[in-house]
Amino acid sequence: MVADGVVGETGHGAPLLSRSVELARFDELLDRAARDARAATRGGESRDTGRSQLVDITGAAGIGKSRLLGEVCARARRRGLTVLRGRATEYEQQVPFQVFTDALADLDPHTLDDFQDADAVSPLLQRSAARHSDAADRFGLHRSTAALLARLAAPSGLLLALDDLHWADSASLELLDHLVRHAVHAPVVLAVTRRDRQSPESLAARLTRGVDDGTVVRLGLGPLSAHDCAELAGPGMSPADTAALYAASEGNPLYFLTLLQARRGGTTSESSSPPGLGALLLEELTALTPSQRGIVEAVAVLGEHATPAMLGRVTGRSGTAFTDDVDTLTHRDLLRSDPQGLLTLRHPVVRTLVHERTPFSRRVDIHRLAAEELALAGASAAERAHHVERSLTAWDPAAVAVLDEAAARTARTAPASCAHWLDVALRHLPHTVEHAPRRRELTLRRAHALAACGGLRESRDLLQELIATPSRSSDGHATDEDHDLRVRAVVLCALVERHLGRCTEAVALLRRELARDPAPADVVRLGLELGSAAPQGTGTSYPQVRAEVEAALAAARSMGNEAGEAGLLAVAALGEAYEGNMSAAHELARQAAALVDSLPDNDLTALCEPLARLGWAEAFLEHYPDAERHAERGLDIARRSGQLYVMPHLLLCLSHVRVQTCRVSSAVELADLAEDISRGIGSDQLLTFALASKASALVASCPPGDPRPRAVAEEAVAAAGTGVNWWASTAWCIFGWASLMAGDPVGARDALLQAGGPELHRIQPSMRPLYLEILVTAALVTGRSEEARERAEQARKEAEQLGLPMQRASALRSTAHLPLAQGDTAAAADLFAQAATESARCGAVFWEALSLLLGAPLETAAGRARDGTLAWLRGRRLAEAGGSGMLVALADATRPPDGGSETAYGSPDRAELAERLATLTAREREIAELVAQGLTSQAIADRLYVSRRTVDTHVSRAFRKTGVSSRTALATLMARRRTGNRFVDARPDQD
Repeated sequence: MVADGVVGETGHGAPLLSRSVELARFDELLDRAARDARAATRGGESRDTGRSQLVDITGAAGIGKSRLLGEVCARARRRGLTVLRGRATEYEQQVPFQVFTDALADLDPHTLDDFQDADAVSPLLQRSAARHSDAADRFGLHRSTAALLARLAAPSGLLLALDDLHWADSASLELLDHLVRHAVHAPVVLAVTRRDRQSPESLAARLTRGVDDGTVVRLGLGPLSAHDCAELAGPGMSPADTAALYAASEGNPLYFLTLLQARRGGTTSESSSPPGLGALLLEELTALTPSQRGIVEAVAVLGEHATPAMLGRVTGRSGTAFTDDVDTLTHRDLLRSDPQGLLTLRHPVVRTLVHERTPFSRRVDIHRLAAEELALAGASAAERAHHVERSLTAWDPAAVAVLDEAAARTARTAPASCAHWLDVALRHLPHTVEHAPRRRELTLRRAHALAACGGLRESRDLLQELIATPSRSSDGHATDEDHDLRVRAVVLCALVERHLGRCTEAVALLRRELARDPAPADVVRLGLELGSAAPQGTGTSYPQVRAEVEAALAAARSMGNEAGEAGLLAVAALGEAYEGNMSAAHELARQAAALVDSLPDNDLTALCEPLARLGWAEAFLEHYPDAERHAERGLDIARRSGQLYVMPHLLLCLSHVRVQTCRVSSAVELADLAEDISRGIGSDQLLTFALASKASALVASCPPGDPRPRAVAEEAVAAAGTGVNWWASTAWCIFGWASLMAGDPVGARDALLQAGGPELHRIQPSMRPLYLEILVTAALVTGRSEEARERAEQARKEAEQLGLPMQRASALRSTAHLPLAQGDTAAAADLFAQAATESARCGAVFWEALSLLLGAPLETAAGRARDGTLAWLRGRRLAEAGGSGMLVALADATRPPDGGSETAYGSPDRAELAERLATLTAREREIAELVAQGLTSQAIADRLYVSRRTVDTHVSRAFRKTGVSSRTALATLMARRRTGNRFVDARPDQD
């Protein structure tokens, strides 16, 4: 861990000059964090504690970044903030989360005693027994880290200072990216330093986007002035000498102070031109004894493991002489020690120079001894892997076994490190027949890791090479294991091709493998992937692969492979549903659901993507509860089994369902998580779909005019590029919807035509009536009445063919605009009422509320004021319960003349009260009755033998369904039910 004193990279005890502007900016941020923390403590947990702010400190090596950061840490401590500081290091760039582990090294172990996400953040905790837990996933770790930072900030605010980010490992950079895009809701200041020219492109791009959107403050450090350097030099240096040193150093503090120290020590000739920085630092090392030089070399090589004990082990020294040498080096300010005793060299530049000039064989010996010592101490394979890699010079089965284990342990949390260690193992694995099976298996695992961390093209190239390489065995014949691995490679390669937007290539690859006359089990696997490639790609529709999917289904049935059969039925159901063949889709989805529901989770581990397909098929069929149930089950299995690539599909299915059923806050959160994973995988196709879904949820969530939905939708179409596929079409349709809500009907029309072409054939058939509604509205607003009429008629015909309530409702709303344009408000009101009824049939609450709110003022205008008020009241209740800013704004804009008071026509009558309460399940009514009796949630939980959380969930659902927002209002409704407004609930009870 980096020492936090005022000492920094500009020299031991040197004054901090020319940084007043930067320090003033930090003072503002630290004061705000401390103030917010105090306010939160006074106001309780529910108080808004502000959002985290990141400061990006940039500059050249030696310019004073670490020195500034040290001063900021000191100022934060004086304000009472918790301070965590870590440094990324040059030679440990494959150690996962190294900079965060360094920052958290000083954390009191008891801090996490009652932290519910302690297991999830275990990979960040230094020398944790649970480090890189197999149960962790990196995106869950990101969210849990944000929760940990919020927890650490709770008492007094938090400063997280991360030094030298240009050397950070991929896992650390991905975590930082998450913290930039998802500000922590707590008084947290993140301060990072980096060298501009050495920063990874992804890091620089993310921080620059943060500067653009206001989440990042950038402080670029420049050189010191001549006056500042003169002040550093002091009165003992002549102005001419100071000017010469300033000119040579160009105002770089490290170089200037090193030149100054050399001049004062008499180690440079006054008559010669000043030497370079590297020469000066190396000159400093020449005065060391061999034993001191050995310690310095060991510290440079060991990095984060340079403790006195480890130094003694690798140098073979101990006792007074060793301690004296360490003290001498510390006194010379070559070595520095942090509070835990970790020894570091004065500056990273010094470490680089020493490391590069340490003989290669000496470095290998130090790493080997360090790895042995860590193994004796019980360190994990992931912690030893860095030293094992650096000490590996030839084939060593034991060393490669450590790398293999480290790769396995980090596959889910740090796949880039996993891929790197597998690459090292493969480079040292002999190219012999004996090792060929292991080489193929390690290559496949490396391809998996690369596909998970954004290396899709490298993964594909590796897989294509693996597929093209004939398997070799001692007798020259391929074994069953060889065949199995080849099929796994083909399936993975097709999946990667899909993520790269190359569905045509994926289909061709799969068909070529099917032509090799594979075994029935392989036909099932290949058929599943082939069916999944449609209807996503250009020129690849489900009808084109239907025969092969049916052949695979027959093979699964012939083998009694129920899991395979369920998966293929699900894939077929989605294919037919997408195409609008609803009768076939209904039957296939029914069969798939029956099989899936009968199978245990273990049997479905290989079917997470088919579960996503089933969920989407049921969502398109408007079976929303079934879709949600299967997507949630698939998501749970995918998380436990580490199937990262399928999680976005499952999350976006859930998000889609929750938009339709008007639970928009949850829909935004789910799409947001899918976006995170899609960015991590590096698939533009997945990212397009995630952003489009997020934009859809934001349209429903935000009031009209909010710029966020359109901005996200615009990013979605940018990610789609010039592709012509499901993802691109969906992105353009959502961009059209967002444009319409932003007040740009022309842009909305253009987007829909871009999505589907003049005849809209590229738009998903089973969703076309809904998207046509956008086109109808845009046409009417822009005065294209004939176009609106034609599109409304097209929507009506297609909706009737589909036979789906929500699509019929959309067509009815489109049609309603036509009589409305002619002044026939009664006819339009009737059509909106029919649309509301159709939406309610399938539980499409969002569209029911929209239809009610659009029709309510027309009911009033047609002389049916009571009907208008009742429609508006129900629409408003649904909008508020669902958290839809769009619908709430519409309700405000269409408020009836009587103000929408429930007492305008007396208390709710029997029919209305029945309508509200009929939506409750038997358990919800039971709990509502107990609420009416005045029982607390805990008392109800005790009586019913359930958890309090279960009770609270049922109460929340009762609030949403009845349109009330308090226990008192719910109790009043239940009392009304008992005292005269009784009704018969014809719905079957559901628990």
